[in-house]
Amino acid sequence: MWPLRPEEEALLQDDPRRREEVLWGACGEWGGDEQSSRIRIPCPLDPKHTVCKDQLQKHLKKCNSREKPQPVFYVHNVNSGAVTLETSHEQMSLSSLSKEDLKKLTDTLVRVTNDLDPPLPDKKLCHPALHEALNDPANGDSASKHLKQQGSILGHLESLDFLGQSRCFVEFGAGRGKLSHWVNIATEDAENVHFLLVERVTTRFKVDGKQRKSTFERLHIDIQHLCLDRVPSLVQKRLPVIGIGKHLCGAGTDLALRCLVRSYSKSDGEPQLKRSRTDTEPTISVDPTDQCNVRGIVIALCCHHRCDWQHYVGTDFFEKLGLGQREFGLFQRMSSWATCGARNPSQGETFSGKGNNEDLEEHDLDQRNNDCNAESEQGLQLSVEEREHLGRLCKLLIDRGRVDYLEKMGYEANLEYYTEPEVSLENVILMAAPRLHKLLNCPK
Repeated sequence: MWPLRPEEEALLQDDPRRREEVLWGACGEWGGDEQSSRIRIPCPLDPKHTVCKDQLQKHLKKCNSREKPQPVFYVHNVNSGAVTLETSHEQMSLSSLSKEDLKKLTDTLVRVTNDLDPPLPDKKLCHPALHEALNDPANGDSASKHLKQQGSILGHLESLDFLGQSRCFVEFGAGRGKLSHWVNIATEDAENVHFLLVERVTTRFKVDGKQRKSTFERLHIDIQHLCLDRVPSLVQKRLPVIGIGKHLCGAGTDLALRCLVRSYSKSDGEPQLKRSRTDTEPTISVDPTDQCNVRGIVIALCCHHRCDWQHYVGTDFFEKLGLGQREFGLFQRMSSWATCGARNPSQGETFSGKGNNEDLEEHDLDQRNNDCNAESEQGLQLSVEEREHLGRLCKLLIDRGRVDYLEKMGYEANLEYYTEPEVSLENVILMAAPRLHKLLNCPK
């Protein structure tokens, strides 16, 4: 066991496992008599570890925390919304509102959503590719629910003629890549099918390695910085793009829509987003012949409380209704009322941290960890049903802003309930296609 110097003890006090490794010489960072006499300093790139002072320059060249070269498809903030003085204002919380102000806010919500079409009902579809998996008796409750959702998403893709050969499916927020996995099985007889799985973090238990016929490519990048027009495989193959996602949380949906629509709008002559003078978004120089051909978008929505006014694509829609960032921030918080507290132990499974919870998604954690009392209705004494109804109106308002954005950019777009609330409380899907293709299920 190696004794620790005071500075080492201070660095490792919050990391018991690392401290144990160092004490027993398992870590080469401090092990050995020769190194024990040398001066160590915190690494400038990451002070959680130290380095011998006389080896600093050598260490900086190979440190895992060093800034790595960005891929060619990285363009800083390319899919961000415009940065204005308004977007930098601190948002107001519901708990800071008086009873009278909150009553006015709920009345405004009911008024502006009164003429908005709700998502189309009774569109719970399935696809033959999942029939065998759905009937597997070994499925647990969680696995069964996810399979039903994936089956319905595939059913909607098929109903819109999005499944076929010679195309590229871009899955945003791909995680383990399960949705792309099932799309791959559904298109196993099709030729020249490519998959791009966009995920900003490294993911365990990926299913990419199980694929044999189609090409699976992971893009480790935040959607905020992804320029599809610069992805080498897309440029080379020139395949039509279908954007997909299952429970793409909050602002992730808006970033994905801008990522897809920006390419389509530039290549087809649609108007560009208006940018304020304070916006610092870079000008992208791309050969028009290399721009993506986006044929469709199918995204299951969730976690509206994680939306962000700067990135939200429906700001013009809100302003047209006489609403602004203040109202958006409050409605965003109220949207959690649609799901907060709606689950009971009989509806969902328990997650104790033990066993295999591979199918647990980020929105599941949000629903379980939401503090319903943190954003209370301030004495309005609303029933659970009334809270849920107001929460769903907030989600509808935010989603209709996304539909409005897509329509302005040359798409036909629609919202549908794609599964039952017993399967997922986040059960609305957003579908869009360029007007020249037209959505089969879009109301006239």
